[in-house]
Amino acid sequence: MTRLRLAFLGTPEFAVPSLAALLEAGHEVACVYTQPPRPAGRGKKLRPSPIAEEAARRGIEVRTPRSLRDPEEQRRFAALGLDLAVVVAYGLILPKPILDAPRLGCVNVHASLLPRWRGAAPIERALLAGDAETGVTIMQMDEGLDTGPMLLREKVAIGPRETASSLRARLAALGARLLVEALERRPEPVPQPDSGVTYAAKIRKEEGRLDFRQDAEALDRVVRALDAWFELGAERIKVLEAAAEPGAGPPGTVIDDRLGIACLRGVLRPLRLQRAGRGPAALDDFLRGFPIPRGTVLPCPATG
Repeated sequence: MTRLRLAFLGTPEFAVPSLAALLEAGHEVACVYTQPPRPAGRGKKLRPSPIAEEAARRGIEVRTPRSLRDPEEQRRFAALGLDLAVVVAYGLILPKPILDAPRLGCVNVHASLLPRWRGAAPIERALLAGDAETGVTIMQMDEGLDTGPMLLREKVAIGPRETASSLRARLAALGARLLVEALERRPEPVPQPDSGVTYAAKIRKEEGRLDFRQDAEALDRVVRALDAWFELGAERIKVLEAAAEPGAGPPGTVIDDRLGIACLRGVLRPLRLQRAGRGPAALDDFLRGFPIPRGTVLPCPATG
């Protein structure tokens, strides 16, 4: 296999297996680009991204520009003398001078079966939509939003109790394997089909609020895909795990003594919850410390 001189552009934990796989395959990673450190934890101290930490551990130069549109930043990138740039959940738009700088262009590891779920949140959107399968696409990048021709593509089934966390881990490992395979085989790029295009918009925090005017099955998907929560009085309570069950009642009403919450159709039963400032708790333990009696009506988000 030809040893390539690469730049790696990525930020979250999802990207770490791809960086490790490239190094293990013998490629030279000249530089890592990642998002700047962000405040994290109770103390809000600046914390480097998972990719920055991995690169530092391996002795690779790390750059954290806030934009790649600055001509001087583009000059620095071009000066690396790259064969290829690899992009995995980086979080910044790559302008044309960046895309054109490496000899072989830029390739992207995208966590969906393109052209379905182009955009920022393909894993969460696939779960929210109830998709039966998803996968990873290795794509030659162009100036569009995940519109470039495909190099490799592999499907995986989405399990009935799959969460964003479990699916992300599986797709990260698959993406790392396909990336190395694509660089080794150099398959001919195949244009994406015109049909079947959907967009995975960035997740907004309010999308995690449980609206009991929806079906219980849909809310179960929200719990598995997002940071889900409901309000009771002045408290915001996270729902970490739940199950959809048969049952009926006015939406938002607790219909039994084990927090069965009536929805438009069916009942959502939280199985693991968390109050602010507390640790996660199984349902029975949670209710012992914070009873929510039958007949309680949980508010739904305002509309309009």
